[in-house]
Amino acid sequence: MAPFHKAVHVQDTLYDGEYKSYAGEIDPEWVIGAIPNGGYVLALLVNACIQYQAASSHRDPVHVTAHYLRTSIASRFEIRVRTVRNGRSFTNLTAELYQQGILIITTHQIFGVNTPPSSGLSLAPASSYARRIPLYTHPSTAVIQPLSDVWKFRSYVDWAPDDHILAKNAPDHPNRADSSTIGGDGLEWGAWFAFKDKSDKVMSPMLALLVDIFINIPSLLPPSERPGLGTSWFPTVVLAIEFKAPLPRFSASHANRTVGLYSSGKFLNDGRHDAYVEVWTAPCNLGEGSETSSWREEQVCLAIATQMAYIIPMGVNLERGKKKEVKL
Repeated sequence: MAPFHKAVHVQDTLYDGEYKSYAGEIDPEWVIGAIPNGGYVLALLVNACIQYQAASSHRDPVHVTAHYLRTSIASRFEIRVRTVRNGRSFTNLTAELYQQGILIITTHQIFGVNTPPSSGLSLAPASSYARRIPLYTHPSTAVIQPLSDVWKFRSYVDWAPDDHILAKNAPDHPNRADSSTIGGDGLEWGAWFAFKDKSDKVMSPMLALLVDIFINIPSLLPPSERPGLGTSWFPTVVLAIEFKAPLPRFSASHANRTVGLYSSGKFLNDGRHDAYVEVWTAPCNLGEGSETSSWREEQVCLAIATQMAYIIPMGVNLERGKKKEVKL
């Protein structure tokens, strides 16, 4: 039971010529309901690959795709990392997480050099085509709200959902589609998200957790649109992350323990639904600092992600969490 920077620890154990093995313990507090958060478990795999690449010229994660084959449990794990290809610009790896000898998650990870935008072809402010941070409220004045009881790691974090974004999901908002609408804007969510422990600095493995922190489409729907939906668990099936920019140093313009989160989704089909997520730097830590006129232009998107998730009753989550063995 530990803050994130300790809960994400992995230890290299052996190299057998085919793969390098890392081991550790999935922390029992970093769970949703009774099952480890999928983003947290993926952070273990990313951290193992960062260690694996530490002596390489390609030390930065650039892209990660994860397939969740089985539910993990809060217990010992082994991660096996292999090199698929060493190229001039990128190194391709596979990393697989095993528990009790059973494959739980398989990933393909691309490593390279993640550099700030240069004089090359890039979109950044002040270009009118560049994306700006989509949150409305500055973190110094954002209102912290309690996290759900099913988030067992809530004692380590705070969040302040953005009511301006949530208002876009109202039944009478102009974003709602009708027979004359071309397309449709789906549902949106956003928040400032902060780590309470001062040793929990934003780092690359943490981004795997952060892209999995959002409110899923089914929960954003008004009750009239989700009849019969009780307390639910939304396990990730596939998650893909692109690491967009290097982590900036802690400064008057960039916080070290707070990020901005934005998510949207447009489709829900028999429980299977999509999510698009952005992770942004923050101008100050949540509840600190003061607003300046240029704070939006100074923020950087650190990662974007897409995922396919599913709907399962929370009772199934809690029942699986009682088991000490991986379900085949």
